[in-house]
Amino acid sequence: MEWIHELFQQYGYYVVLVGLLLEYIALPFPGEPTLAYAGFLSHQGDLSLPILIVLSFIGTSIGMTFQYFVGNKLGMPFIQKYGKYVFLTQKKINLTKMWFDKYGYFLIFIAFFIPGVRHFTGYFAGIINLPFRRFAMTIYSGALFWVSFFLIGGYWLGENLDEIFQILGQHIWKILFGIIIITLTIRFRKNIKHIILKRINSNNT
Repeated sequence: MEWIHELFQQYGYYVVLVGLLLEYIALPFPGEPTLAYAGFLSHQGDLSLPILIVLSFIGTSIGMTFQYFVGNKLGMPFIQKYGKYVFLTQKKINLTKMWFDKYGYFLIFIAFFIPGVRHFTGYFAGIINLPFRRFAMTIYSGALFWVSFFLIGGYWLGENLDEIFQILGQHIWKILFGIIIITLTIRFRKNIKHIILKRINSNNT
């Protein structure tokens, strides 16, 4: 954890700005943990909370605006063909469409809090030709709310966040083992269910 702390002390503003911009171009970056930790460091006096909010908002907004114009100018065929190289899978495309059909414009605001959806929301909004002015108003207000939520949350957690990281560091292998067991159990149940349904269908025929 020490090297992460030193990295943020020296380059924290750049990490937040560039990292969030890259995340919304659909490259892997842990947005929420980064914002929360940056907020924690602002509580410690290493970084400025107002500057973090501004830079995080700028990085997120640029990334989402980039998404919109790529989707608007190049369309769905381009995303389907090349999206896989930046982890925009067909599954994410379908998931975003499902949420868009259900919530419409409101999805643009809440998508920041939905894993697997926010990284495609801007592309999809451009693809279906949503008016940019309305898209911008919704996405920028959502971006400001999202970055503020995690930065201020990290700030107010203060030293408790440091204790949480220490506990996680001490018990990380137990946590990973538990996640693996749960994942294997779910996979096993799905396989058993598939086998049972397959046998039922074969008996019916």
